[in-house]
Amino acid sequence: MTNSPLVQAIQERLRNSGYSSLSTPFKVASVEFAFTGAMRGRDGRALDLVLLVDTTTGDFGDRDGARVRQRVEALSRALDVTGSRYVVTVILAGAVLADGIEALSELCRVLHVENVALNDRGEPANEVAERQLDDRIRVLLPLTLPTPLADSGSGTGPAMEQLIHALPTDTNTELLGAVLEASGAGEDAVMTAAAAVIASALNSGFEEEQS
Repeated sequence: MTNSPLVQAIQERLRNSGYSSLSTPFKVASVEFAFTGAMRGRDGRALDLVLLVDTTTGDFGDRDGARVRQRVEALSRALDVTGSRYVVTVILAGAVLADGIEALSELCRVLHVENVALNDRGEPANEVAERQLDDRIRVLLPLTLPTPLADSGSGTGPAMEQLIHALPTDTNTELLGAVLEASGAGEDAVMTAAAAVIASALNSGFEEEQS
């Protein structure tokens, strides 16, 4: 079976962002599940499980919204049985499914990617197509700051400086810097970085009281 060029483009973009492909079909709680593709995150996104549904080729009944929903619902139950903490995201690649999508969104995060221009190598054809693809799966991608702006003398500058200037003057810049630096690694990394800064501040205050 050969996936559609759009599915391959999505998979390649996710691989470049640290996701790895899972063999399909795969088993959960001794039950076998077949999807067009499955990918798993790593580090701060290690609990992300991404399922690709190819509505263009229609493999595995992927043009039938009700069947897709039933399969994802069965997987969700199997994950619950095993006590899994995976956060499931379904990417619909191709035409919109007419039925079952509203119910599907109650089970997991649902993203839809269609009409992205691809070149003959199956890659986004230009920068506009790259942005379109990224925008549609943005929630799965690492956070990146805008390209630094040239200082025009009007108060603009690199994105970090603009953000700091926009915040209250008493904002803890150590906490801000730690959180921004960790943001590319996902939510868990941000929480860990913030907790480390807060713990350090509390320990310092405790030591001053004891001295």
